[in-house]
Amino acid sequence: MHQPHQRGQRMPQGANPLAIRTKKYQLDKKVYSSMALTQVWKKDWWHAVIPLALFLIPAIFSFSWWWVAFAVIFTILFVLLRSAQVMGVTQVEQGNPLFEKLMYEIDQRQILMKRNEREGMALTWDMIERSRKDNDGFMLWLKPAAGTEMPTGWKGWIARTFTVPVFLLLPMRIFNSPNDIKLMESLLRRKSLLA
Repeated sequence: MHQPHQRGQRMPQGANPLAIRTKKYQLDKKVYSSMALTQVWKKDWWHAVIPLALFLIPAIFSFSWWWVAFAVIFTILFVLLRSAQVMGVTQVEQGNPLFEKLMYEIDQRQILMKRNEREGMALTWDMIERSRKDNDGFMLWLKPAAGTEMPTGWKGWIARTFTVPVFLLLPMRIFNSPNDIKLMESLLRRKSLLA
């Protein structure tokens, strides 16, 4: 019989007994889209002013309703394209893990997003940019791609300027007890992700 810590013997890795385990939860694509659009337009509303101002400049020097119409049309097109870019996260294959029915197992090292006991994906804490606690739950924003992963030139500028917020929403109702909510909050504070 082998002793548990005998050299050459590997101990089976079980679940972390100190981890916070949640109930299964699936983020609705419509909820995600509305929250992401709200975040983008609160932060980047002034981007919509740029095409409006550019096409109204000629109208200042030589007024014509055509310039005003072009300015309004291009502004509406810009808003629609930017909104479609944000909503596109729900349609691409890389975004699918955000919208599957998952259980979360959260500990000091990582956040495990599990489909079942064998399948899942791990997010380390350095992949989380910031978090927020509401009455509804916790929101964890993922960091955007690093500079080396971004394209160069004008494509890189567009990618950095028009980023899409990617976040996890952990509603209060998926936690098994009020103690788990307190543990989650203290864990986020220790990681300097929650003020």
